[in-house]
Amino acid sequence: MEIQTAPISPEAYLAQEAQADFKSEYHAGQTVAMAGAQEPHNRIVSNILGELYACLKGKKCQVYPSDLLIKLPQCDKYVYADITVVCDKVVLENLPQKGLDVLLNPHIVIEVLSESTAVYDRTDKLKCYLKLASLKQYVLVDSTQTEVVTYTRTDTNDWLMHTETDISAQVQIGDCLIALADIYRKNVE
Repeated sequence: MEIQTAPISPEAYLAQEAQADFKSEYHAGQTVAMAGAQEPHNRIVSNILGELYACLKGKKCQVYPSDLLIKLPQCDKYVYADITVVCDKVVLENLPQKGLDVLLNPHIVIEVLSESTAVYDRTDKLKCYLKLASLKQYVLVDSTQTEVVTYTRTDTNDWLMHTETDISAQVQIGDCLIALADIYRKNVE
């Protein structure tokens, strides 16, 4: 990730992002250019998207790939997730410029970890996502080893963390039960 050093306002960032040829995130006055992902990362994202689409088809949830910007107001950030699920009505920020949608109410966010993003996704990004009132689950999928960590909001508004490393096991992502073998298909053969 490459960080721009000159401070920028959220409004200037959003105007810039609407016209940009490449994606960048906004982190409290700084823009961070997003690097492309390696093949194992992209394969895992594709596998999960396929499993979630099949599970949620015909239900009131929508699955989105990494091009939907998410606002994290408590942290003064705009970020992209690898996969986002929204159930019920999609709520977008009312922006004056066209060409950019900013999601305000993700229900499930999935990040596929790579060497360059793992620490950020497990720490700062995690803290910011868990502050979203709409978020029900945050899922971290490691692309270098078999490991899926889920943070699931309980009825008492606490977060329950579960780590799964057994390739023959399944993980609960929202209403979908997904086999780790399907998540890591072609990565572990």
